[in-house]
Parts: sequence; C-alpha cells; structure tokens
Amino acid sequence: MSIHPTAIVDPAARIGTEVRIGAFSVIGPHVAIGDGCRIHHQVTIDGHTTLGKGCEVFPQALIGLPPQDLKFQGEDTQLEIGDQNIIRELVTIHPGTANGGGITRIGNNNFLLIGVHVAHDCFIGRGCVIANYVQFAGHVHVEDKVNIGGHSAVHHFVTIGKHAFIGGMTRVSADVPPFMVCVAARGTRSEIRMVNGVGLQRSGYSNEDINALKQAFMKMYSRKARASGTAIRDRVQELLETPSLNPHVEYLSRFLMRSFAHGRNGRYLESLRKDPVHRNTWQPGGKHKVAIEVIGGGSVSQGRDISTDPAVQVFELTAMAHDGWRFAGWNGGLSGEANPVQLVVDGDKKVTATFTDS
Repeated sequence: MSIHPTAIVDPAARIGTEVRIGAFSVIGPHVAIGDGCRIHHQVTIDGHTTLGKGCEVFPQALIGLPPQDLKFQGEDTQLEIGDQNIIRELVTIHPGTANGGGITRIGNNNFLLIGVHVAHDCFIGRGCVIANYVQFAGHVHVEDKVNIGGHSAVHHFVTIGKHAFIGGMTRVSADVPPFMVCVAARGTRSEIRMVNGVGLQRSGYSNEDINALKQAFMKMYSRKARASGTAIRDRVQELLETPSLNPHVEYLSRFLMRSFAHGRNGRYLESLRKDPVHRNTWQPGGKHKVAIEVIGGGSVSQGRDISTDPAVQVFELTAMAHDGWRFAGWNGGLSGEANPVQLVVDGDKKVTATFTDS
C-alpha cells in the first residue's frame, strides 16, 4: 500500500492490498477500496462507496457524494463500483436514493471518460465505453457492452439495451433497443439508424446472428416497413410469432414489447417508479383546472361532461392499470376505490390515482 502523506484517508476506511492513493485525495470513513486500485491525486471518494479490484481513478473525480435530488434526506444509500473500471478526470458518480432503491451500481471493465456524470440510482452493466461529458440523469439502466458517444444526454428512467451504440451529441429520451445504433436526427430527436454490426463482430457474434438481426431491423424500421401502415408493435409481435426465432432477435423483440406495453413516453422504467409520474393538467371548458397524478403503473382517462347543471361540470374518470399492477384508490379531490368515478368540478381540483403491484 502506498498513501501520499498529503492524502486524507479516514482510519475507518477499508483499503485493500497494493492500493496507491495520490496527493491531496480524500477517502471517507465508509469507503471500501479493493486490491490493486490506483487513486490519482486530488480524488474524492466518500459516502457508502465500494470500489472493486484493479480500478484506476484519475484526478478531480468525485465519487460517492450526496445525490442531486431534492427528495434525498441523507439516507445511508449505496454506491457499488465493480472491478477493473477506469474512471477518468472530472467524472462524478452519485449513490442511490431511498426513493429509487437505495443503490447506484456500476459493473466490471467499464471506461468512463472525462466529465461523465452518473446520477443517483443508475445501473451500468459491464464492458461499456462512456465517452467525454456524457450525462446520465437518475434511474438510467445501461446494459452490457454499450458504447455512448461524447456529449450525449440520457433522460431519467431510460433503458439502453446491450451492445447498443449511441452517436455523439445524441439526446436519448426513450429506451434504446439492444444491438442498434441510435443517432441524433433533426432538432432534438434521435432515431434508430441500423444494427451495430461492427460492435457485434468485435464482441464475437457470428455472421448468422448479425444477419438475423439485420433482417429483423428491416422488418421493424426500414422505410418499406414504416410505409406499410402496420404499427411497429404489430410488426414486432409478428416477429415473435416466427418459428425457430433467433434468440438475439427474440431478446430484441421482447425488449421492444416491454417498452410498448409498459413504457410511458417510451421509457419502461417509468412504469416502476414510486413517486408521482403522470401529471396531466387540463381546463375542461370552464374556468377551473383539474390536475391528475398517477403513482405506479397505470393511467387515467377522462370522459366528457355529463352534468345537466350549467353551474358545475361532472366528468367520469377511469383508472386503467398496466399489466402486473392493480388500482388501489383515489386521493385528493376524490377518495375510495370506486372505478370509474364521477368528479364534480366546482373549483380547481387535484386528484391522485394510486396503483400497486398485483
């Protein structure tokens, strides 16, 4: 072990063998650093953070400091970083929050380049290359062997499938299917452009598997497929019904169907969040506003005005649970479990519909 005399290492920190800690670095009391790690100068590692074996952390990296979340109340949440990760200069990685499961986790053999930000409750798999200044909002899941180009920004609750390639400066606001190349399009949009054939070859996928994925891409995303008038969900379902379907095509198809069935705004993980996620404020033809919030996996539909009294409006609200969820009841401007239910709009109203795992 080699610790520079100007480094501040709390006596309670657990430091493995053959660890090198550079000048002016700070290691907190709840930190565990695995064998063979190199911590360069001016690195801060704090919080309940575990760093696996053989990692290298470059100057100015800030790891394990409290998450940037107004709901965080100082809970003892975790940050777990696996083995053989390279974390370059100015990288920031935050632990989880109680609202998001309490843990941020990064797997093995990842390369995080300068200025990458990994927010609270993110999960990053293994073998990923995250280029300069990529920004992950909270609750993002990145599967294995993903490559993300510099200055890309990933919306919270997005899932990026394994072996995907994200082009530089791409705004990623919806789930990215595995094995695909996603690039910036016009304005703020992004689009699925092609199969990540080069990346799959480098990862040892056979030509047969790559060709099967390319054929699936043509059936899902080609200009001819889009012009067919058949919804992409139906095109994917047709693929799933193919006899002896290639297992990688099946994985791709089921990933997409999960987002279609449960995703809100194209993000599957939105259906699993615990805090209010669906906020819909509308002014139903009068002077009063109605705000609808949904907690859990579901949505609320609003019917037409059924009142016969011109002084008030009455709307029927119907709570619709997603697969695997059940409606638990109304709060706010309504109460109880009646469904559908009538809402009398005689003033501004706020109604919350709660769904729980079935």
